[in-house]
Amino acid sequence: MANFVLVHGAWHGGWCWQRVTAALQQQGHRVHAVTLTGLGERAHLLSAAITLDTHINDVMSLIEAEELSDVVLAAHSYAGMIGTAVADRLAGRLKHLVYVDAVVPRPGESWSSTQSSATQQERLAGAQASEHFSFAPPDPKVFGLQNADHAWVKRRQTPHPGNTYQAPLAFDVQRVASVPRTFVSCTEPALATIAPSRLRVKDPTFWDGAWLLNSSVIELKTGHDPMISEPAALVRILLDCAG
Repeated sequence: MANFVLVHGAWHGGWCWQRVTAALQQQGHRVHAVTLTGLGERAHLLSAAITLDTHINDVMSLIEAEELSDVVLAAHSYAGMIGTAVADRLAGRLKHLVYVDAVVPRPGESWSSTQSSATQQERLAGAQASEHFSFAPPDPKVFGLQNADHAWVKRRQTPHPGNTYQAPLAFDVQRVASVPRTFVSCTEPALATIAPSRLRVKDPTFWDGAWLLNSSVIELKTGHDPMISEPAALVRILLDCAG
């Protein structure tokens, strides 16, 4: 039995992992799909007080409270920031870190650092105009979703806490690199905001050369939400990472 902790990206919630969670549980594994504070069924907690540290603590607290070890931690999109932080602070508790089409930061960067100035300005303007300093979700078509999947995600997405956006993350690259890592690159269609991370994970100089050690890249020909559009393929990857 393996321990899986699944962390959603912006605007989503633990709900987005339903198909992956069910498949892993059917094979006897222990699965926790976190919902970050202010999102999903916890949207009633949305406030300007939510920070990146709030979300990091959501995940760390779950691992601690459930007394988990040998965790396969899957971090989607924005949650690449969170997965990196958890690997830095709880490296000994992780068996594998899976970046699911996720942000892979350099030390001192924020989630916004690799995004275009136009995207940054648009999101910050949206947050400033909102009641709780949050920005609204995009149309799920940008994730390559169609028909029933598109409708399901569109009605369930919620605004994302804005004070997670520009918060810098300090971490030790050697400590994070000590955890085996897999980057799942979703390419059809490829979400533009993840493009810098897709390049980084193939760069031999990234993290001063530490990234390539103990890491791999797997390409999925699907959109940015593979837990919805290609759950069976993603489950196979997660099981491989569990060894």
